[in-house]
Amino acid sequence: MVEINAKLVGELREKTGVGMMECKKALTACEGDLEKAIDFLRKKGVAMAEKKAGRVANQGLVAVAVEGNTGAVVELNSETDFVAKNTEFQAFLSKVVALALAQKITDIEALKNADLEGKSVQDTLVALIAKIGENMSLRRVAIVTGDTVVPYIHSAIAPGLGKIGVLVAIKGENAAEVGKKVAMHVAASKPAFLSIADVDSVTAEHERGIYAEQARASGKPEAIIEKMVEGRMRKFYEEAVLLEQAFVMDPEKKVKDVLAESKAEVETFVRFNLGEGIEKKEENFAEEVAKQMG
Repeated sequence: MVEINAKLVGELREKTGVGMMECKKALTACEGDLEKAIDFLRKKGVAMAEKKAGRVANQGLVAVAVEGNTGAVVELNSETDFVAKNTEFQAFLSKVVALALAQKITDIEALKNADLEGKSVQDTLVALIAKIGENMSLRRVAIVTGDTVVPYIHSAIAPGLGKIGVLVAIKGENAAEVGKKVAMHVAASKPAFLSIADVDSVTAEHERGIYAEQARASGKPEAIIEKMVEGRMRKFYEEAVLLEQAFVMDPEKKVKDVLAESKAEVETFVRFNLGEGIEKKEENFAEEVAKQMG
């Protein structure tokens, strides 16, 4: 039987980045053949990644990058916030957002299949999952193009990386300065639409229907109900539409008033809030302990 010494284990660990015990097991299984052990770990890494894929990943980071008049934003999820602080996790995401920006990739599957230093982005991620030992998932990507594109990361933990990422395309006087303020506003106020005209008919009719039912329940006449619905729709627009929102830095003004005063116009925006919409798995500690005790 081939002796699996510390030097051989260390060499395999250096080549793969996998833990010492896993390297020793791989070398034992492959009778000390280093190249076979590398393949063994790669195959096992894929299996480990697939096994972890069922675990909920709602932590992680959002990354933004801008070059010229184009910006990209990418969300990469992990199971825990601890992994989001890992420098390899951060470096991978920074490379991915740069790749998305360079190639103007707007589809997440296209991004996963894109080449990153000789391997697909997804294969590189699988290797990272195997190394770190946690499920991770590239969730979404967006590209914004405009006259001037302004990025903003809320509570950045590294350049271009944080929990909330915003891109604002804006034109006009002092576009960069005004755009930064608007981007900060978007991060804080979570608008879903740019203007009232951008609110799709399905959403508008859905809201109107709810407000009408609420108003009818009060027993008011139809003429009064219509006025109540219109009033509530105005309130909806003030909450959901960027231009109609009260500006966070001066609530006495709406965003559209601030833009008019600055002779600037927002062309479009995108906001990624880490983990929004992902179901958070509820853990029962007592059940987990009982399961482990058999």
